[in-house]
Order: sequence, then structure tokens, then C-alpha cells
Amino acid sequence: MYIIVGLGNPGSKYAHTRHNVGFDTIDVLADRYGIDVDAKKFKAEYGKGMIEGQKVILAKPQTFMNLSGESVRELIDFFKIDETSELIVIYDDISLEPGQLRIRAKGSAGGHNGIKNIISHLGGQEFLRVKVGVGEKPKGFDLADYVLSRFSKEERVLVEEAFDRAAKAVVSLMTEGTEATMNEYNRKV
Repeated sequence: MYIIVGLGNPGSKYAHTRHNVGFDTIDVLADRYGIDVDAKKFKAEYGKGMIEGQKVILAKPQTFMNLSGESVRELIDFFKIDETSELIVIYDDISLEPGQLRIRAKGSAGGHNGIKNIISHLGGQEFLRVKVGVGEKPKGFDLADYVLSRFSKEERVLVEEAFDRAAKAVVSLMTEGTEATMNEYNRKV
């Protein structure tokens, strides 16, 4: 079984902001595989289903970004998965151009407070990640304001395509493995 967690902030105020690309990618997976993400438990909205023969939990933590680890910890403890191989976290990355992806099997938080909190709650940095590029913060912008901003029309086209590719990358992680997925999706588009 895999737990696939998309990071974001709850509430319509934050919908479709740069920080919520994880939620948007979960929505793509849910639509594509007919999984209702409407149950509420584990400090998350979640749904159970099947993707390419694998049992999955799709989850959107409702704790706000900086406390995402609380929800992830509860999900892992309840479903008893191995976080190093059966947890996939999807989130925004300001070091990547809008629409670019980067797949990783482990690593530091890189300044991302949601990932920092997950690492703290898991006690380790080894879990699968799908990073979705949201673009670098312009000079003079406050980082919090930037990641809570919406995409321009041009950027929106790129990130909509990225949500589709990120969803395919998640499936690839489950079916093809980490190396093959990194080789396929870490290339610049």
C-alpha cells in the first residue's frame, strides 16, 4: 500500500496558490482513478482506492503547511506502511521553474517548512518526493506572500501540465521504481 500526500493549505482562500500544487496534483490523481478524497480523519481529507493494481491512500493534510508532519505521522502509524518506500509526498519547489518536476528518494527540507515538519515527525529524511516547480521568488517579494500567490495565466498553463506529469510520476514511482522515474521526469521540459 502507498500513502500519497499532496501538501497545501486548507480552505478556498489558498486554493490553486503556488503552495497548493500538492493538493492540485492529488485532485488529478483522484479524478483519473475515481478516488473520492472526502473522508476526514488523521488531520487530513483522504480517500482509499486502487492505482494500477496498487492500494493507495490519497491525502491532503488539513493542518496548514507548516504542520503537515502531524497528519503524515498519523497516516503512517494507522496504515503501518514503510515511509522509506511507501510514502510519496508532492509539494511546491521555488528553486524549479514553473512546470518543472524533480523526483527524489531522500534529502533535506531545502527551506520548505512543510517538509521540515514531516522530517521532524518521521525522524528521517528518506521518503519519496515529487517536487513541482512554482518559480523563484522575485526580488523584494516576501517568501510567504509569494508562495501564497496565484500563478499568472502563462504559468498556469505550465503548472496544469505539470500536475498531469506529476500524477504520472507518482504512478511511475509505484510501478517502475525510483531510478526509472527520476530518469524519466527529472529532465527539463
